[in-house]
Amino acid sequence: MIARRRGRDEAERADGWRRPDASMSLLSDLFSGKLLDPGYAEAAARRAASGGTRPHGKRLQGGRLRGGGVLAVLTAAGVLIAVAGVQVRRSEPVAAKERARLIDQIHARTGETDALQRRLDGLRADTGRERAGALERSAAGRRVRRDLAAQAAAAAAEPASGPGLVVTVGDAPGDGDGDSAGRVYDQDLQVLVNGLWAAGATAIGINGRRLTPVTAIRTAGEAILVDYRPLTGPYEVTALGDPDRVRDAFTGSAADRRLRDLEERYRIRYDARRTSGARLPAAGALRLRYAAPAPGAGG
Repeated sequence: MIARRRGRDEAERADGWRRPDASMSLLSDLFSGKLLDPGYAEAAARRAASGGTRPHGKRLQGGRLRGGGVLAVLTAAGVLIAVAGVQVRRSEPVAAKERARLIDQIHARTGETDALQRRLDGLRADTGRERAGALERSAAGRRVRRDLAAQAAAAAAEPASGPGLVVTVGDAPGDGDGDSAGRVYDQDLQVLVNGLWAAGATAIGINGRRLTPVTAIRTAGEAILVDYRPLTGPYEVTALGDPDRVRDAFTGSAADRRLRDLEERYRIRYDARRTSGARLPAAGALRLRYAAPAPGAGG
């Protein structure tokens, strides 16, 4: 058959004429059933001569075997799923009890920590009063007291209150759908805080948490940490100081331009307002790890 097709093609080339559908002849033969490999044709002839009983019987036997194997696999899978479901149902009460126990422990430890913090604040207040009374007894003591007050204000060791500026930043509406471009990150708060310090703020807090010169603003997962404690948005940054002076110095600064750009491009929340009676608590005390006499301080 291949030789005939080759002879026909050669004859068509010799005559200089070619059928328009010659390139489709192979597909035409396939669809019409005229093209069959000689080996396949011989096997089909032998099968027709033998009646097709034995090969057909083998195929049925193989089909039964394959069907039985599939049924066995499905049965085993069903048993495994059923056993897994029973185990899950049995473990649910245990997991629920363990979760409830952990929640109770968290609430108990949180309550203990809050109580200890309140006690610490009270002891600090008592110590401050005793120290102030002792220093008031002499002129040198009064000078030391003024110096301590200035240092305490710089280190955020004492509560602060007064007029100031409150800047609020928050995630863009609807950014919980997976769009992270409209979120407020730790770098944004860092830039904002540094801009307010540069504008003349005397004390700064974020969501009521007082900042110190060594406060860390970092990100852990989706949360922003201030002194390693998580905060949730929107974030209110309170800057104490002359509101007009702080606002005039902050407006147009690099921090203000950055936040304005984020507001325009990604729709984050950014606004500022004046306040006449803001109050910020004292920051947590630093833990003294080591100490040494100052040069020239003597024994």
